[in-house]
Amino acid sequence: MTRAIGLVAAAFFASAAHSEVTVSQSNDPSLQLGDEVMALVNMEHLALQTFDANKMVGKPSTPDQAQGITIEYSRAFVDSLPAAKGGDEWNCLTQALYFEARGESVKGQVAVAEVILNRVESDRFPETICGVVNQGTGKRYQCQFTYTCDGRAEVVHEKKAWDRVGKIARLMVDGAERKLTKGATHYHTRAVNPRWARVFPRTTTIGVHHFYRMPGGNA
Repeated sequence: MTRAIGLVAAAFFASAAHSEVTVSQSNDPSLQLGDEVMALVNMEHLALQTFDANKMVGKPSTPDQAQGITIEYSRAFVDSLPAAKGGDEWNCLTQALYFEARGESVKGQVAVAEVILNRVESDRFPETICGVVNQGTGKRYQCQFTYTCDGRAEVVHEKKAWDRVGKIARLMVDGAERKLTKGATHYHTRAVNPRWARVFPRTTTIGVHHFYRMPGGNA
């Protein structure tokens, strides 16, 4: 999941409630790209309107991904699916969807999953779902997904929500189509306005999240 952001002061994070709704400030690109991103932020002449939308970030999709599994973006559809299970990669994606987007609609949850999987395919990020989700974990508020480095224990309180995002994770790991975020690799909540968002092309807004694609293509 675009793989999935927010350049916010640590004090803001420390005060944010670790609630049972979406509170993600994840995927801050400045934490991994440093001067490169900040240089982009300062380039006032950057012509975002001329960005080539066909120049997608990441490696080409595999034939299975291109074919895709059709998803209906409704709870009724997801709830009708059999119980999901899987290995480490499935578990990492399920955790990310639960702690980042369990308060979102099915469409919003799929969108976050897209960001993570888009990151897996990009040369700028780790090559596995667990690697993407845990990037930067270990330093407080220096990770890509806030829940992995906010110092709070990850406890699942809502079994129904966990089961639902687990099914979504299963679909996405198995190659479900990714068409909601147009190759997004970053997102942030609508409650914040990070500087990098001025130069990253926004691809869509779903629920409480804005989604963006990193400028430039493969790197």
